[in-house]
Amino acid sequence: MAALQALEANLARDTEANYVMAEYVWIDGFGGLRSKTKVITGVSLPASIESIKARLPVWNFDGSSTGQAPGEDSEVILKPQAVFRDPFRGGSNVLVMADCYTPGGEAIPTNTRAGAAALFAQKPEEEPWFGIEQEYTLFKDGTPLGWPKCNARSMGPCVQLGYPGPQGPYYCSAGSDVCFGRPVSDDHMHACLYAGINISGTNAEVMPGQWEYQVGPCVGIDSGDHMWMSRYIMLRICEAHGVTVSWDPKPIPGDWNGAGCHTNYSTKAMRETENSYETIMKPMLANMEKKHMEHIAIYGEDNDKRLTGAHETAPIDKFSYGVANRGASVRIPNETAKNGKGYFEDRRPAS
Repeated sequence: MAALQALEANLARDTEANYVMAEYVWIDGFGGLRSKTKVITGVSLPASIESIKARLPVWNFDGSSTGQAPGEDSEVILKPQAVFRDPFRGGSNVLVMADCYTPGGEAIPTNTRAGAAALFAQKPEEEPWFGIEQEYTLFKDGTPLGWPKCNARSMGPCVQLGYPGPQGPYYCSAGSDVCFGRPVSDDHMHACLYAGINISGTNAEVMPGQWEYQVGPCVGIDSGDHMWMSRYIMLRICEAHGVTVSWDPKPIPGDWNGAGCHTNYSTKAMRETENSYETIMKPMLANMEKKHMEHIAIYGEDNDKRLTGAHETAPIDKFSYGVANRGASVRIPNETAKNGKGYFEDRRPAS
C-alpha cells in the first residue's frame, strides 16, 4: 500500500507527463455510483479544469452490467457534464460527473439530470439556491461505528444485541466515548474542498456512528452535480478506511434518529423581495401541501420508516410547516421569519 501511495504521489508531481487521468462517474440503474478511468493524452501540464474539460470525449459503458440496458443492446453513452479536481490522484487529474444516454442521444430512464437541467434552463433568472444536508451512517462489519458487537449464539450469528447508551451525547460530540468516525468525516471534507465541491460544513449527528455534511449553496443543476460527486468521494474515502457508508434513511429500527437529506431552498425573489415570506413563500408552501404525497413518492425509498412524527420528523402522510420547528415537514428559519425574506428547509427527503 505504501509503495502504491508513493507511486501515485510521484505521478501527480510529474509535470513532464503529457496525459491526465479522467475518472468518469455516473449513477447506475440501482441508484448507486460507478466509475472508470479514461487516459487523455497530449495534454500540456499543469492544465486547468477548463482546458481538460474541453478535451473530454463522449464515452460508453456496458449498461447490461449496471441495470441500464439489455445484453443484446448494451452500449450506454456517457456525456461529461461537470469536472472536479481528483483528490485521490492529485496533479491535473480529474473526476468527471457524467450522465447517460442511448446511442441515439436520448436520456435513459435513470438519467434524471437531463430533465432537471432542462427545467433549470427555462428560468435562469430565478437563481434557485440549494443547500443540501447529507446525513449518513458508517458501518464496520455490519455494525454502526461506536456500537458494541454482541451476538447471542442461541439466536444465530447475525442477531445484534449490543446497543450503545441512549441518544443525547453524540450530536456534535467530542471524545472517543461519544464520537465515532471523525477521521472519515474529516478526510471526506478535505477531499471535497480539494476537488472544488462547495462543501460548507460537517458534524456528528444524533445517533452514534451517524454524520452529516452540507453542500451548498449551489445554483440550479450544480447542486446535483456537487452532491453526487461528494457521495462518490465518500465511497472512496470509506474504501480507504475499511468502512461502509449507508444512505439508508432508517438503518437501525427503534428509538434512534433516521438519516435525511434536508434541502434548504430559495429563489432570488425569496431572498431579496421585502415580505416575501408572506407574498411568495406561504403561497408556495400551500402548493407544496397540495403536492405532498407526490413529493413523498420520489423523496426516497423506505422514507416511511423515518417520517414517523418522532425523532425530529413530521408524519409521512401529513404536511406541515413552522418557524424553527424540526418536527414539521418544512422548517422556516427564525431569521427568515424575522426578516420577512430568505429560505426554507424541506425536511422530508430521505438520505
